Amino acid sequence: MSPEHSGALLPGAEPFEHSGGPVGVLLCHGFTGSPQTVRAWADYLAGQGLSVSLPRLPGHGTIWQDMARTGWQDWYGAADAAFTALAARCEQTFVFGISMGGCLAFRLAEVHGSAVRGLVVVNPSLAADNKLLTIAPALKYVMKSVPGIASDIKKPGIKEVGYDKVPVAAAASLPRLWGVTTKHLNEVTQPVLVYRSAVDHVVGPASMRVLLARVPQGLVTVRELADSYHVATLDNDAEAIFEGSLKFVQDHAG
Repeated sequence: MSPEHSGALLPGAEPFEHSGGPVGVLLCHGFTGSPQTVRAWADYLAGQGLSVSLPRLPGHGTIWQDMARTGWQDWYGAADAAFTALAARCEQTFVFGISMGGCLAFRLAEVHGSAVRGLVVVNPSLAADNKLLTIAPALKYVMKSVPGIASDIKKPGIKEVGYDKVPVAAAASLPRLWGVTTKHLNEVTQPVLVYRSAVDHVVGPASMRVLLARVPQGLVTVRELADSYHVATLDNDAEAIFEGSLKFVQDHAG
């Protein structure tokens, strides 16, 4: 699979870097989304003096056909490279993510161990709730795309920069990412803060069940978001997420 893109970059989908203090945060956006989904979060953390890295995952932020030529290894590879670069210039590094970005955050914690100081994840995607995803490996041979999942937001007038179609070939690789990540969740040693929307039309309860069953007890704190849907970082509870994640960093750094 190739991460090259042929479509023009969507407005707001640009990656973001900020060199701040000795504590760094890597932010990972979600499946079919873009850096815009978590850019306000990145700006807030940068404004508080943290070093921030927000990469654009391969195949995202252009046209859905570009994403069809990528898979989980490409997305994880980009996140891993961004983490390695950030950690090289920071004394401590945290990883934050939304949806599939939350899954990538857990995988980075499993692979890099103590180099990841802690995790903050918003509506993490770790398991299949949608039957289409379970049959995507076969479906990709008969269908190129299905309707998109972007902009599951309760707040009026707010739109996520993401695709209106899901490339089935890319979706077919998601179960492999979930599998390799959930297999090693019992090896997570970092503190984890989870924000979970009470109503989420994209990620169902299976992911939280897996997370709570496999991450060692005592490491996970769950906070419910009562007034947001899946893309909570653009929704009514965004400020609570931003402020809570900063306090998490302050509590666990040093």
